[in-house]
Amino acid sequence: MVSVKFKVTWKTIILLALGLTAFFIYLYLFNVDIPTIIETAKSIDLSLYFLAVAFVVFEAFFFSLSWRTLLSFLSVKLSVWKAFLYVWYSVFIDIIIPAESISGEVSRVYLVAREQNGTSGKVVASLVAHRLIGMVVYIASMLVSASILIIRGQVIGTVLNLMVLLTVLTSIFLILLLLLCVKEHWTLKIVNAIFRLEEYLGRGRWKITRFKDDAVKAAKMFHDSMKEFWHAPKTILTSFGYYVVTWLFTLGTAYLVFLSMGFQVHWSVIVVTNSIIVAIKSIPLGVPFEVGLPEITMTTLYMILLPGISMQVCATATVLTRILTVWLRFFIGFAVQQWLEIKTLKQQT
Repeated sequence: MVSVKFKVTWKTIILLALGLTAFFIYLYLFNVDIPTIIETAKSIDLSLYFLAVAFVVFEAFFFSLSWRTLLSFLSVKLSVWKAFLYVWYSVFIDIIIPAESISGEVSRVYLVAREQNGTSGKVVASLVAHRLIGMVVYIASMLVSASILIIRGQVIGTVLNLMVLLTVLTSIFLILLLLLCVKEHWTLKIVNAIFRLEEYLGRGRWKITRFKDDAVKAAKMFHDSMKEFWHAPKTILTSFGYYVVTWLFTLGTAYLVFLSMGFQVHWSVIVVTNSIIVAIKSIPLGVPFEVGLPEITMTTLYMILLPGISMQVCATATVLTRILTVWLRFFIGFAVQQWLEIKTLKQQT
């Protein structure tokens, strides 16, 4: 098994710093100062805010249950506790590595394969199926919430166009992913093309024949596993149910933040805003979208969809939400990642 190490690099720190700087500039341009946000945040109901903290943990728990359901069906034995830890590990990797839409999933393949060698094809299949389930949930959420906002007369052209664009892009990627799952020869062509490129770049210096054979075996195992999923509707529905609960906790976190500030907003606003953020992140375009851009997007959407609420309140709600969904998750994920790696090193010595 090839060792894979994930490290916080200067590039990661610079990207995070640039993202935060962009958000601060955005606030400055709209005449919102940091002291105002801090003063607004001081008045929140801490009991509701700490309930939102619990929601973040429950979100990760049900997400891990959804993924583990698919793994168990493929006879990859992973305890609920380990699945929970591996999800937190992947959350940390998601945050620190650009193109996070796939980096966390790669880390989970690594973690399970490190423990159970020869299962990478099945793990990839479980993650792809999980991604497909998530896309269906997000598309449905966006369509339903958009319809509600249109009926309520709260959607302007720009937001509606953005939602339509993201729905179309997500649907296209969903279809392509489904085709890749069905067309085994496509996957094998991709694997062969990658290794031909490596052979060309390495000029024969790299001995990659064994790795190529392993990749082909993993690809075939992946397709065999996906075929099994087609004949297991009960498993898919169970995983789907857990994912819906996960999504409800995600939405509940943002909703509780507004409640803690003394504002009760319509659920459709929360659903639209979160659906747009998640839809952008779920499309693997290689663009970092974790710090800076989400804050700007969320604040702007809140301003548009909640015209009766001031810019200061919208910005404060965004900051308080992102403290939970990014920084709290970052530190929990970091602690889990360090603990798992230290535990592995001790076992190897």
